[in-house]
Formats: sequence, structure tokens, C-alpha cells
Amino acid sequence: MSLASMTGFARVSGEDDRAQWVWEARSVNGKGLDVRVRLPSGWDRLDPIARAATPKRFKRGNVSLTLELRTRQAAGRLAVNEALLQTLIARCEAAGESPRLDRLLQVRGVVEPAEEAASEALEADARAEALAAALEEALDALAAARAEEGARIRTVIEGQLAEIERLVEAAAACADAQPAAIRERLARQIEDLTDGRGGLEPERIAQEAAALAVKADVREELDRLRGHIEAARALIAEGAAVGRRFDFLCQEFNREANTLASKSSALALTRIGLDLKAVIDQLREQVQNVE
Repeated sequence: MSLASMTGFARVSGEDDRAQWVWEARSVNGKGLDVRVRLPSGWDRLDPIARAATPKRFKRGNVSLTLELRTRQAAGRLAVNEALLQTLIARCEAAGESPRLDRLLQVRGVVEPAEEAASEALEADARAEALAAALEEALDALAAARAEEGARIRTVIEGQLAEIERLVEAAAACADAQPAAIRERLARQIEDLTDGRGGLEPERIAQEAAALAVKADVREELDRLRGHIEAARALIAEGAAVGRRFDFLCQEFNREANTLASKSSALALTRIGLDLKAVIDQLREQVQNVE
């Protein structure tokens, strides 16, 4: 599987004889999966459907699903409210007026759409199925958008890992990182401190030199950084929802880079350590978008 981003947007529209609708699905970064659904009045039945369908596709991200629905009143049969009509006729006669049917029929409530409860219920069920299908389409489109963004992020991350690897090997090849160079530098420092008179016992000098050499040796940090690079590439190959683990790995990258920079007493190695930290920070920014 490929990496997926947590950011994306999709829009799907549809219609039937009496309605038009638009589903909008968007997502942004989040620690977990948070689903928010906005529906028109009377369509709450779609809420559990949306909340059940979303986790099937996504593991992380703040996902917002919005439905816009516009209905048109269809031309249907009309019915006369006989009771109201008779009441109006009676009032006209009581007032000594001759009732005119054309005027009475224009009074609100006299003529109404015929009740078609059964038909409307079937229509609502059919529309609910169509809206649910459109929701599935919108979620699929959102997943595709997140995958497309994930592919772009993967390219950037792979380039950053290659740069980290280059800097690690540059640090390993740096003469100031070699044990022999460390011992030589320590010997010169001891010579300077004793003015060449050997004021310290040789055994004590050897002990101090060994302790300082261990503190200045960055080979262990370089080995760990190489291991982290391999682990990062394994996560990329695994794909799916690896964002949390990748973020933790970035913390480990940063810890080793900090240690390397703090151990260095040579300008060249210090510069490499600072460059490493900069690239690792950029890597972590990208990883924050990974599902």
C-alpha cells in the first residue's frame, strides 16, 4: 500500500425528479479519526450511515461531511377542503352575499395538494438510497485525493531520507570523526596542558584519554541513524496508516542528531550535525501530514 495524506477534498452531486443534492467531503490533519456530519433537516437517518462508512476508508484525520439538498414541489393532484368551503359559503349567505366559487377557491386552504403519504414515503426511501450511494462515491473520491497527496509527500520524504543518508555518510567519512583523529587531538591537548613536561602519570593520561575518546566517538550515533533510515524506508513500503510510528521515528532521528552535534568538537562535524537537524525538522513537517 502507498502512503496516504490526511488532507483532501471531494465533491459529488446528483439529482432525481424532485431534488438536487451535493455531498462535500473534506479532511485535515488530526491525531485520530474525528467525523463531523452536517445534514439538512429531516435527514438524520444518514448520520449513522456516514459515521459507519468513514472508518472503513480512513484511520486518522478530521473528516467533515456536508450534504446540501434542494427539493422541488412536483405538480400533483389537488383536493378541495370541503369543510372549509362549506363554512365560507355559509358565511357569505349569512352576510347576504352571493357566494362566488372562483373567489372562494382562491382562499388559502380551500384547495390543497392531495395527500399521497404512501407515495412520498417510497420516494423518500429511494432518495435516501441515492444519497447514501452518493456519499460512498464522495468518500471514495476523498480517499483518492488523500492518496494522490500521499504520493506527493512520499516523493518529498524519500528525497529527505536520501539527504539524511548522505549527511550521515559524510559525518562517517569526516576525518574529525575517526578514532585515530580523536586520539591525536586529545594527545595534543594533554601536551599543551602539561607544557610537554609529562606532569601527569602515563596511566592516568591513558585513562582520561580513553574516557574522552568514548565521549567524542559518534560512531554509535551514526549507526543508529542508519538504522532509522532503514526503518523509515520500511514504513514507506508498508504504507497504510503509519503516520504515528513515523512521527515517533522522527523524534529518534532528532535525538541522535542532537547527540552527534553535542559530541562534536570539530567545525566540519558540527556543521554536518546542524544540517542533519534541519533536514530532520523538514522530514517531520511532512510526516505530520501522513495518515
